[in-house]
Amino acid sequence: MYDITIIGAGVSSVFLAYTLLQTESGLSIHIIDKGKELSERKCGLDEGKSCECEDGCSKYIGFAGLGMSEGKFNYTNDFGGELGKKIGKNRVSELMKEVDEILCYFGAEQVDLYSTKNESLAARASAHSLKVLSTEVRHLGSNLALEVFQNMYESIKDRITFTFSAQVESLIKKDCFTIGTNQGNFHSEKLVLATGMSGSEWLASRTASLGLYPGKTRLDLGLRVEMKGDQLDSILKETFETKLQYRDRGYTSTTYCMNPKGRIIRKYQHGLVMADGQNQHEKEVPSTNLNFTLFTPRHFHSYDAAMKEAKRVIGGINDKRERVVVQRLEDLKKNTATSCIENNLIRPSLKGDTGNLNDEVPGLYIETLLHFFEALEGLMGETIHPDTLLYGMDAKFYEPKIYTNEKFETEIPGLYLAGDCSGDTHSLSQAAASGIYLGKLLRQKN
Repeated sequence: MYDITIIGAGVSSVFLAYTLLQTESGLSIHIIDKGKELSERKCGLDEGKSCECEDGCSKYIGFAGLGMSEGKFNYTNDFGGELGKKIGKNRVSELMKEVDEILCYFGAEQVDLYSTKNESLAARASAHSLKVLSTEVRHLGSNLALEVFQNMYESIKDRITFTFSAQVESLIKKDCFTIGTNQGNFHSEKLVLATGMSGSEWLASRTASLGLYPGKTRLDLGLRVEMKGDQLDSILKETFETKLQYRDRGYTSTTYCMNPKGRIIRKYQHGLVMADGQNQHEKEVPSTNLNFTLFTPRHFHSYDAAMKEAKRVIGGINDKRERVVVQRLEDLKKNTATSCIENNLIRPSLKGDTGNLNDEVPGLYIETLLHFFEALEGLMGETIHPDTLLYGMDAKFYEPKIYTNEKFETEIPGLYLAGDCSGDTHSLSQAAASGIYLGKLLRQKN
């Protein structure tokens, strides 16, 4: 019998467990994850080969979850979740300071903390229907993230019971929680679900068996943009990157993961292949381009409906393979398929299939991007180069929202949700902050 069992070993779980251990209460803690420990999280994709992982790709599941992919911690209430609405923005800010202190204790101070705040830019942007979202950033990159989380693992592994490569097949609540897995049954007084985005389908099925049902589910889709490396120099004079938000026709679209000198790579999630961004500090040689995605969110009545839409759009583009479509901006505007980009001024950092995004992407996302570009051109005072490349598509997935109170406890006493599976966090920093917050609450109850 454990005092606390955590299902999922992602970022929220790691910070939750670390916080629980900062006491002399002698709590018995068990972490169960279907992935592997950090040193064994290997995938052929890391070496340019195909993914042959079983029961989920090791790039996305296992100890530290998505935290080891880019390790980008945005310390802000402006985006990345609604944790501030749940527990108060000031409290979230303090928790994120603790997150950064812990990361630095384990080696993150090797990269500098930087800010994207720019009051002058914000004032100019507002005149063009754009809002500048500000944050402080500790961007570890995958190599340093691996080092930091390995250090965290070494510090807690002898005081916590870990069960990796475990499929949780059933959850039963009577006097205590019984967790049925392919490695046997476990019992726990309290249970925390911290399965992150990779456990969406599992979470929906297991919570339903307990009588908990989610509400609406958010899905963000957008085109990945690759432009000249100096195209945004006029608005990036004082910051390494920026995040811009644009409102149009009832939709609010936001740039995400801006990577000056970064490359575009393939991202694999939920059986789909998408265009994602990689920063200049990764293993590959930096490019001369800049890339980002403009995401537009939509809400669906259920998780299944959101996933059906993602698979319809992105799965259709993938065509049962790893197909990603790339098109020149000028061709998109003319509704003409791009046939060749060998002589394009902007050299693609990802090899995709040339084509016409108008034929494969819902009009909402194309129209929103073109309207955003018009506003961006007004802010920059120059035209976006016609050779700018657009990739279809990128996506951000969200957990279906299940009710929890201000202590992240569900309607079932002793059952808690942490991190992204709570529906209240959508970023590494807010997920980690929720872990610390819940850890402190659970320490008080024992």
